[in-house]
Amino acid sequence: MPRPRRAEGLTLIELLLFIVVVGIALAAMLRVFVTATVASADPMIRRQQLAIAESLLREVQVMPFTWCDPDDANVATASSAAGCATLVENFGPEAGESRYGPSNYFDNVNDYAGFSMAGISDFSGAPVPGLSGYTASVAVAAASLDTLSAASGDALKITVTVSGPDNSSLVLQGWRTRYAPNSPF
Repeated sequence: MPRPRRAEGLTLIELLLFIVVVGIALAAMLRVFVTATVASADPMIRRQQLAIAESLLREVQVMPFTWCDPDDANVATASSAAGCATLVENFGPEAGESRYGPSNYFDNVNDYAGFSMAGISDFSGAPVPGLSGYTASVAVAAASLDTLSAASGDALKITVTVSGPDNSSLVLQGWRTRYAPNSPF
């Protein structure tokens, strides 16, 4: 006598349980993806802040660091501030100097002391597209560095602060020493 065949396949209850379990698993995975997507904008802002800060710090560090303003007649020969003809280099820009020109650009590291911009601009003063929500500021101060004392004025600490559109802030610091005090380049 042949045995009766058992029905093969899934029952309705098993199918519903499978759908519930898979639904819960997909909802959990979707939550992880949403969280990762929302947080992915933050690293982009941080990278942009770092790029702005590095660019501005390099811009300041490549400027001359002389005793006299580079426009002074004795800039190439002065071995101290006393050797300047008329234009001793002080913190902050000289009258008429600006980062944005069109002439009389900043010409010394010290000119950037106190510089700030709301919205990032190029050298012509034109806003850089996509960076209007960022602000940047520069502080330049005499500082001690290894054997150089702050009083000697031979080392400067440059601090660049960049704030992003999400109100986060990034601070980058660098140093500039007077390794060629008579070189206006």
